[in-house]
Amino acid sequence: MEPIVVIGGGLAGCECAYHLARAGLRVTLFEQKPARFSPAHSSEYLAELVCSNSLRSDELSSGVGLLKQEMRELGSLVLDTAEKTRVPAGKALAVDRELFSRLISERITAETNITLVRREITGLDDPALHKAPRVVVAAGPLASDSLGASLSELTGGHLYFYDAIAPIVLGDSVDTNIAFRGTRNAAPEDEGTGDYLNCPMNREEYLKFYEALCSASVTPVRNFEKELHFEGCMPIESLAARGERTLNFGPLKPVGFTDPRTGRRPWALVQLRAENLNNSAYNLVGCQTKLLQSEQARVFRLIPGLARAEFLRFGSMHRNSYVDAPQVLDEELALHARPQVHLAGQISGVEGYVESAACGLWVGMLLAAKACGRKLTPPPPESALGALLGHLRQAAKRFQPSNAHFGLMPALPERTKRTERRARYSERARDAFAVWKHHFINNIS
Repeated sequence: MEPIVVIGGGLAGCECAYHLARAGLRVTLFEQKPARFSPAHSSEYLAELVCSNSLRSDELSSGVGLLKQEMRELGSLVLDTAEKTRVPAGKALAVDRELFSRLISERITAETNITLVRREITGLDDPALHKAPRVVVAAGPLASDSLGASLSELTGGHLYFYDAIAPIVLGDSVDTNIAFRGTRNAAPEDEGTGDYLNCPMNREEYLKFYEALCSASVTPVRNFEKELHFEGCMPIESLAARGERTLNFGPLKPVGFTDPRTGRRPWALVQLRAENLNNSAYNLVGCQTKLLQSEQARVFRLIPGLARAEFLRFGSMHRNSYVDAPQVLDEELALHARPQVHLAGQISGVEGYVESAACGLWVGMLLAAKACGRKLTPPPPESALGALLGHLRQAAKRFQPSNAHFGLMPALPERTKRTERRARYSERARDAFAVWKHHFINNIS
């Protein structure tokens, strides 16, 4: 049999290709880098993390934490590699992004069943796809214009939103006489320790930053495109435009912190998360932006502790494309118009690193089962993976990408107390996933 083709060497594509290869199937993985880079990519490595280095919460009391645990139990390449390249981030799972991408690349190229081809696939009629029994499009939300146009012909058009990423600053350029290390709601004996650096603001400093942010110039959107943001990646200046207190009740909330200089809670606070193992670079958490680079340098240096910040990467905004999954994809994430072509990752309508990898893993599992003449039943909707896949089947007037969260799962009984809901969702999800895995995974391994 001819190899299965996977288009795109991002998180979803690598996860899918790796699972197929480990199942004994031959895979040709096409990646357009380094001959061609998207507006957000710069590294030749596979699985490049272009926004944050955080895979978000690792707690089972969160939807994404549950999803990560389910992926671990299914043999996820991304989660295994993330653990090997983990950096301190409190209750979140964050990675040294360069080490992470390099290790993924090494593991993919070491797989004898994977042939990595460094060239762009410009459309679904590319000759390289003609003999493939199955094609997986995992080109990500920044698929090239030509590939996007090819998909658009089959789907009746793409939906889109804009995604913004946060700046990264040199660790040595942060003034630690002002910025302090600490964790939200830390016990007294743990004060002065923690995985984040925190830049506290008093009211005057916050208002100065806020006013500068609201008046700063932004990168213009092309005049033929309507600007639509995914709520979870809203630029900080767009949030600020909603009102003076939006930021310090949102991404800059100071609750649970005490400024060591004053002994009081700050008016607002910006957290810096380590980008790598040696703490030489920090991401400005919640400060994703579409400001012009010159404006970013001016505005973000108004944050106490960052007056002399050296920017290793400025924030930016890019277009993210995805399909109307409930309308154009079947239950196996294959195109109705071309059933041998499957979509995986953010282009299918999931949002986030972990969710994209989970989608790629699932498509890999589906195709591996089909190659053996089996039909793989999806995980139950009470589980994190099952709920995420269910979102792609739920018709909506205006379909939007989604992260993994409890709202995608069937509701709990009304009698459940509010304070117990997260624990109950988590417990129910773990039980449902365990039963499914026992019957549909363990028994056919």
